Parts: sequence; C-alpha cells; structure tokens
Amino acid sequence: MKYIPVIGMEIHAELKTASKMFCSCPNGYELSEKPNQNICPVCMGHPGTLPNMNQQAVEWTILVGLALNCQIAKFTKFDRKNYFYPDLPKGYQVSQYDQPLTFDGHLKINGKTVDIIRIHLEEDTGKLVHDGAGALVDLTRAGTPLIELVTSPCLESAQEAKEFCQAYQQILRYLEVSEADMEKGQMRCEANVSMQEVGRFIIEGHDINPLLDYRLNPKSELKNINSFRALERAIEFEIVRQTKALENGDKLIQETRGWDEKTQTTFSQRSKETAADYRYFPEPDLPPLSISDNLVTKLRATLPELPFDKLERFISQYQFDLDTAKVLVSDKNLASYAEQVISEMIEWISSASDKSGEQVLHDEGPKISKLISNWLVNRLLKHLNEEKISPQDSKINPENFAELMTLIYEGQVNNLAAQQILEEMFNTGRDPKTIMNEKNLGQMGDEKELEKIIDKILSDNPKALIDLKAGKENALKFLVGQAMRETKGTANPQIINDLLQKKLN
Repeated sequence: MKYIPVIGMEIHAELKTASKMFCSCPNGYELSEKPNQNICPVCMGHPGTLPNMNQQAVEWTILVGLALNCQIAKFTKFDRKNYFYPDLPKGYQVSQYDQPLTFDGHLKINGKTVDIIRIHLEEDTGKLVHDGAGALVDLTRAGTPLIELVTSPCLESAQEAKEFCQAYQQILRYLEVSEADMEKGQMRCEANVSMQEVGRFIIEGHDINPLLDYRLNPKSELKNINSFRALERAIEFEIVRQTKALENGDKLIQETRGWDEKTQTTFSQRSKETAADYRYFPEPDLPPLSISDNLVTKLRATLPELPFDKLERFISQYQFDLDTAKVLVSDKNLASYAEQVISEMIEWISSASDKSGEQVLHDEGPKISKLISNWLVNRLLKHLNEEKISPQDSKINPENFAELMTLIYEGQVNNLAAQQILEEMFNTGRDPKTIMNEKNLGQMGDEKELEKIIDKILSDNPKALIDLKAGKENALKFLVGQAMRETKGTANPQIINDLLQKKLN
C-alpha cells in the first residue's frame, strides 16, 4: 500500500448531573416533552447573566480521567471558544483550551495502547431541528455538562476506532456518569481521518510530522454519526475516497464532512476551522480552579472495577470463555446479575454436598460457567432484549435464576421443560421449583417406569426396531422422540438412550 490511514478521535459525552453546567436548570433534554423547556437567561445567553460552576461535573471529569490513566491538572481554567452558529446563543462556548482538567492518558484495546491527549469539560450547545421551511432552534440541551476526549492520531483502522469508542462508552457507564447513548446524542464520536504515504511521516507524541520534504495530506473530520456501525462505515468510506483522490491527483482540503446513512457516503459540510479561528481567551466570569491532592485521592478511592479488569477476572475466576465474558462485561448490570447468579448457584450446590463454595467453583467451575453461559446469554438475554429491559428490571431475580440452573445441573429438569419454566418465570416472577411441581415438569428418571414406556413404543413401532438393529441413526432419534412425546418431555433423554441400547443388545 502506498497510503495508510491516520485516525484520531474526538468524543463528546454528556454528563448526567442533576443540573446544567453553569445554572440550576434541570439537566437531561430527553426528559423534555416540548422544545425550549428547562431553560433560563443563562442557558439563553442573555446579557448580564453570570455562570455558576457545577462542582459535580468537575469531579466526574476528574473521575473519568483517573479511569483512563490521565494526569490531573493542579491548576485549570475555562476559556471562551468564539464562533457563530444558530444553536450557540451566547456566540461563544465555555470550554477549556490550554489547561484542561485531565491530560496525557491511555487506554489499551486488544493489546494496543491508544494515547489520550486530553479530557476537558465544557458546555453543550443547543440543537437545530430541520424542516422543509428551514431550521428551528431548541435550547433545552444548551448548557448540559459535556466532556470531550481527544486521542492522538494513533488509530490505524475503522475497526480500531470503533472498538476504542465502544470501550470508552463502557467505562462511562461503569462510572455511572453518563448513559452515553449515541442514538440520543448523549455520546457523539467524531473521527479525524487522513491518508499519508508510507514511510514519509512519523507520529511523535501527539503530532504527525513529515519526513524530509514530504507535505502532509489534509484531514477530514467526520461528524453527525449516531452509531458505532455508522462510525466504522464512515471511516472506511473516507479511507477509500481519500485514497482514490490522491491516486488520481485530485486536491484534498481540510474539511468537516457529514455521514449520509441512506447513501452510505460522506459529504462536505464546511472547511475545517483551526484553533486560531476560535480566538480562545480565558473566561472572565469563572475563576481558575486549583485541584487538591486530597480531592484526587478521594475520587480515586471511588473508582469501581472497570470493564477490562472485570473481563480478566471473569475468565480467571469463573472460567468463562472470552466471547461469553465479553458479552457479560459489556453491560455493568448484566455482569452484576451474572455474579449474583453464580454465587447463589454455588451456595445451592454446596448446601446439597459436603463441599465448600471454593471447592465447588474449583471442581465444577467449567460446567457451571458453560451452563450459565447457555441459559443467561443465549436464553434469558434474548427475552430481555425483546422486552428492552435490563436484568435488574426482570421479574426473574438472581436467586430464582440460580435455582433453575441448579435444577438443570442436578438433572431434575431437562432442557425442554426448563425452557417452559423459564418462560413462566419471565412472565410471572414465580420460583422455578413451584412451577416445575405444579406443571409436572420434573424430569422422569425412574428406569422401571421408562422401561414400560419403551416396551410399548417398540411394540407399536416394529419397523423402527428393525431399522435400529440395522444401525440406522434416524431410527434411534425417532424412538427417543416418541418416548419424549409419551412422557410429555419430562423423561431424561440420556436414560432413554441407554435403555434403548440395552434393549438392542
């Protein structure tokens, strides 16, 4: 390849504080039923109004920085970022420029270290609503606390960029500082993409520097992207577009481009501004901040177990395979639910044996993790996704789900009966053993009773018996199916198999 992509990310995330960044208006524009609700003279940029800083937003920004291995500024300030746009009522945005709250961090993604230049705090703008006659301005979102993360240009593919953004979203949700829902605009990912000639540039620190007489090709900033899938496709399209332009000798310009979901293409919006265009200067209405070591220590102590640490622990402690562990850890609530289920299940098994909980986990860990993986990830999660609810909102509490897993583990119910029980539990929240007994779904394991049933089936199906003796596998499946039908799905399939083999011999 003559050209390779150089990608950096700018990610905005709204903090879910109770009030806005510089006033007491309620935060959360998605809670508003009509446009321009929960606004005040500060939100609307009326002359003479003064901002009042949100301490919670400052502390949460520091917390995010700590989670991403950032340095925390001892001294920081806010700046005015000047530009005109209809959704910016003041004509400037209160942001941070040369002294951000956090800086010089990193995050490892699949073994690659992604350098983070800064995470700074600012206020969100309003929102434009376009219709056939023009555009309408909704200032409900104006003033929402917003953190912006900026990476160095060290990402090398659309997939790497997507995976980094997904990992960042998980961290924000684990910290419980933002819902980070892209579809709702709570998290907005913007990619800076350029194509550079192989061997003619070097990335030093946070900068792309040319070698010898090479002139760097301009970058495009991709905006208005509302899903990880769209982000990946937009970057892939831009890589192809810029490469073709360079190969054809066409001129590229530094610009902002949007993403068209219908055509799956990027389109030019405007030329890209530089820092000088914004005419940054210190915000005169807000005092600088000194961040004490005591505050940083206090916030560091509140850090929860983060997704990448939890992933490693789920694999080592519970012996989940990598794919299952990734699914469970992807959602903090799901991971918590899974741990509670495992704990309850181990207690059920331990109380029925002479083993301690540690012995059960050591001896039966792989079997337990496989069982929970199958039923929690493949079955319960399917129900939850269909109803669009979290495990905590389900009628099935961890204790009851663990009891169902134990019934399956001990062979008291087969898979078919367990599926019926799970359905009933999901709809009613009742405990599994009660449902099993009421509906007579307990697994039949009495060999004498099953022998009588098998004798009857063999008598009623002489041809199947002949085919079975001839070694035809379909005949065995047919007879097992007949036995399951006769017992209304409550028989133990393995015992039926064994008895049929015994009759054959």
